[in-house]
Amino acid sequence: MLRRTISAIIVAAIFAEAASAQARTSATDSVLARSILTELVGIRSVSGQRETVTASQALVRRLRAAGFSEEDAFVTGTVDSVGNVVARLRGKGLAPPVLLMAHLDVVPALREDWSTDPFVLTERDGWWYGRGTIDNKEGVTTIVANLIRWKRDGFVPDRDIVAVLTGDEETLSDQIDWFANGAGRKHIGNPGFAVNFDAGGGTIYDGREAVLDVQTSEKMYVTYRMTVRNSGGHSSQPRADNAIYTLARALSRLASHRFPIEVSSTARLALERSAPFEVDSIARLMRLVARQPMDTAAAGRLTAITRFNAQLRTTCVATRLAGGHADNALPQLAQATVNCRVLPGADTAGVVRALRAAVADTSVEITEAQLGTVSPPSPLSPAILSGVEDVAKGFWPRVVVVPVMSSGATDGMYVRNAGIPVYGIGGIFTTPDESRAHGRDERVEVRRFYEGLEFGKAVVERLSRK
Repeated sequence: MLRRTISAIIVAAIFAEAASAQARTSATDSVLARSILTELVGIRSVSGQRETVTASQALVRRLRAAGFSEEDAFVTGTVDSVGNVVARLRGKGLAPPVLLMAHLDVVPALREDWSTDPFVLTERDGWWYGRGTIDNKEGVTTIVANLIRWKRDGFVPDRDIVAVLTGDEETLSDQIDWFANGAGRKHIGNPGFAVNFDAGGGTIYDGREAVLDVQTSEKMYVTYRMTVRNSGGHSSQPRADNAIYTLARALSRLASHRFPIEVSSTARLALERSAPFEVDSIARLMRLVARQPMDTAAAGRLTAITRFNAQLRTTCVATRLAGGHADNALPQLAQATVNCRVLPGADTAGVVRALRAAVADTSVEITEAQLGTVSPPSPLSPAILSGVEDVAKGFWPRVVVVPVMSSGATDGMYVRNAGIPVYGIGGIFTTPDESRAHGRDERVEVRRFYEGLEFGKAVVERLSRK
């Protein structure tokens, strides 16, 4: 009897915790948000496919039904095969607009790889499974559901809130470039800053919400091609100048190359604020690297850890390899794709010079296969950071807000390049080992989804004040 009573108490506590997490969201709004996410996950809006148009049209129908005019909610873009949504909640015009960003497209997912259907929102053990539940249909849902709620409740912000939901972030990002730097700029005007719901987010340490990242910069994505050519010949008569061997030696030298360590103001603040949540040995190294001048010995040890290495230096890595044309012929061509993630503010010409010096072989041709897009860091705005901190404390009282640089790339780089500061401010908390975006069984914890929904609403309301 006692055992049953204890079990009942534990179960009641679990349900009470889940109910508390969703207490800020009314039953009506919970249904609204879930229905949007369910519909979006059910649309196979894989990058490069026309289903991004289907998803865009579905969202615009919802916004129009909520009272947004044709002028304030519509589908647009540079091509008919990619769908993008623009939506505007009109404010008092007391300050430049705030731009909200997320993306509708997802990477492919195969049913045989998953334990659930990736294109059906499936609830299991307190989690929602489905492609895009984290990257980035959760962010889209947060924006659209909150726009509908603001319209319904008659909320009039001090500045316009403009949302752009793009359909090609996972591939070319041509659409956001068009909005920020092309003819599409007329649709968004001149925002004072942007909030990117495809970046940021929180980390859980020791069972509690500890760190909330605000993305203020991201590395520049640029790809190079290494090519070796020669006349080839018959495989029965091998020669020393084999194109594949020459390329292999070049790649081996590249693997040993390390770009200089650089500690930006964002990196320094991130190291200082995150150190208390690491084990003592790592925390000590973080504090030594954050000092001015930097402890170079500590920096060498800290960057031996992959995640810190990615934050503190430019990285280049071979990602694809091709060579030869027949089993019985010496190769006439060997090529490697080298993907680089370049620190903000660095010059790609300097990266090429470093690659050539590392390879140290003039027979290896190095060319830029995908141009890099300059993405200057957003300023560490006290108004933005303090606003996020104040809102975050209302949700997670002991959380520490940390500005970070993303080692990956988002649509934000094109917006920053247009002179609009971008801040990645997601409200989903996960443990450090919960990383399933682009992977098998992508998922979001249900109660965390609702927390993120409400945090997104509250933080935009705060930041939209004059």
